[in-house]
Amino acid sequence: MSTVDAPTDLDGLGLPPIDQVGFVVRSIEETKKRYAALFGPFTEMDGSVEAATYRGRQADADLAILFGHSGELEIEFIEWRAGESPHREFIEAGREGMHHLRYRVDDADGWIEKLKPLGYEPIWYKQFSADTTFAYLERPGDPLLIEFLEMPPGGPGTG
Repeated sequence: MSTVDAPTDLDGLGLPPIDQVGFVVRSIEETKKRYAALFGPFTEMDGSVEAATYRGRQADADLAILFGHSGELEIEFIEWRAGESPHREFIEAGREGMHHLRYRVDDADGWIEKLKPLGYEPIWYKQFSADTTFAYLERPGDPLLIEFLEMPPGGPGTG
């Protein structure tokens, strides 16, 4: 019997519901055609990130993002274009499809610590402002990443 007090699964942690499923795709244009009937109408944006901490060093990433919905669940499609990010690794490994699950949390750094006993480590991290941070976490042998987003409902600086 283990004497460790840490939960052994994600359910035991008390995470909020998943609010986004992220997919990495080769082409935003193809994705619009393929999934408009399922998840549209879409909102498109430049998702580029400058000076994020990626695997222990500062790196920029050029990303195109397409947002759709299934009810309240946000469906995100990400096209990697240049730079270093987990999306590049995914595409260069010959993959396309579901990449990460996102949880909106009040304290991204606190949740990173809570997931460490389960083997999760942050691999991509950026604090944009005092109230806005994102982190992608991975664990050995698990191809699905976890994203934490700490951001007030109205956007950065509104909380």
